[in-house]
Amino acid sequence: MKASERIINEVAQGLRDMETAVSWFSSLEQVEREAVLLELVRYSMQAHATADDGREGVSRSGVKPTATPAVLIVREPVLESRGTIAGLPPAEHVKAFRVLLATFAVADTRRRERECRGSCTHAWHNLA
Repeated sequence: MKASERIINEVAQGLRDMETAVSWFSSLEQVEREAVLLELVRYSMQAHATADDGREGVSRSGVKPTATPAVLIVREPVLESRGTIAGLPPAEHVKAFRVLLATFAVADTRRRERECRGSCTHAWHNLA
């Protein structure tokens, strides 16, 4: 499991706090940050994140609801919005990371509780 996958899933499962993840993300080079944002988009698609998950994610992210990534994550269709968030300029990367990660955490928690409850074999769902 690569570092980004582990960190993202640890935050989603409450094993790592957002601030530690943001510090790690901020230390990456721009091209690596862009790759992590795209990875988060893929993960949120796999977890079937919704606009409602986005609203909850924004409230957990520490990002103002009027910030560009926060506005985009609650728009429909969600898939297009997530791709747009990943493509925001570098000055927006940390806010985009916070919003995408918090939204993924909401969607992934629901997925683990409903679909994988007690029988999940995904390595990333069995970190604890």
